[in-house]
Amino acid sequence: MIISRTPFRVSFAGGGTDIAAFYRRHPGAVVSTAIDKYMYITVNRYFDDHIILKYSKTELVSEVSKIRQPILRECLRKVGIDRGIEITSMADIVGGTGLGSSSSFTVGVLHALHAFKGEFRSAEQLAQEACEIEIEKLGEPIGKQDQYIAAYGGFQFLEFMSDDAVRVDPLIFPERVRQQLSERLVMVYTGVTRRSGPILRRAKARFKVKEQALKRLRELAEFARRELQLGMVDSLGELLDEGWKLKKSLAEGISNSSIDGAYKAARKAGASGGKILGAGGGGFLLIFCAPSKRRSVLCALRDWREIPFRFEPEGSKIIYVSK
Repeated sequence: MIISRTPFRVSFAGGGTDIAAFYRRHPGAVVSTAIDKYMYITVNRYFDDHIILKYSKTELVSEVSKIRQPILRECLRKVGIDRGIEITSMADIVGGTGLGSSSSFTVGVLHALHAFKGEFRSAEQLAQEACEIEIEKLGEPIGKQDQYIAAYGGFQFLEFMSDDAVRVDPLIFPERVRQQLSERLVMVYTGVTRRSGPILRRAKARFKVKEQALKRLRELAEFARRELQLGMVDSLGELLDEGWKLKKSLAEGISNSSIDGAYKAARKAGASGGKILGAGGGGFLLIFCAPSKRRSVLCALRDWREIPFRFEPEGSKIIYVSK
């Protein structure tokens, strides 16, 4: 038996510039971090030649081509396992909430399957394989940041080049800066899950029209990297606020009256910035505020559940191997 653990992520700046429709014209960049919420994948030898899969549904099939769950099907094909295996998934956070769960799932499955075969894969290889499956094989209208942060973990400045290369540059700053940042972040659950695909397809269709907004989002990622490395933590609030306004201009459905009302209430209570994580439309609202304003901000958002989190320094890893 093999168990992999793969982190979810929180993205601060640059989201949208990691999609090929943009970065093949202009290099993209994102500042993102892994967090201590995880996807767990268990892989075990099944007692006969069937394939049994347990996720939100259960499948028992005789061959890979009959698998309905597309990521599991393509991961098994990629790794070259076609019979006699059981795969089970569990997660700390429900999917469709903007924390990159789909890519964490893909990276975690690939990692566990390779380990099951006795094969080592680096973080770079896992990220590349996950991108190949989600973007090229399955045609999902997503970017590359989620796969890379899930595989690498930590705080990263990710650059997306026109030749499809991805540069991974760890953000190095003192522990006191990391602690100051953590004290200023509040994450609350809107209570709404959504599929990111339709929102991202609408945004992708407007990328040429919104090219200047995307260029500015990339600049904000560069500014966020600089400010964090200089220890200028409080600057991040304004960067998040500007990025959120730009993000909402990319497509319909990224925000709604409920989200806008909550964000306005948080700002009135003392928050300096924030954003909806992921594609938008629901999921988690990330708020930036001074520690002295935390209680008033949470009171303003009392209808939504707070989800405490910490930064995770490690990416996908194998946490159990049975003999």
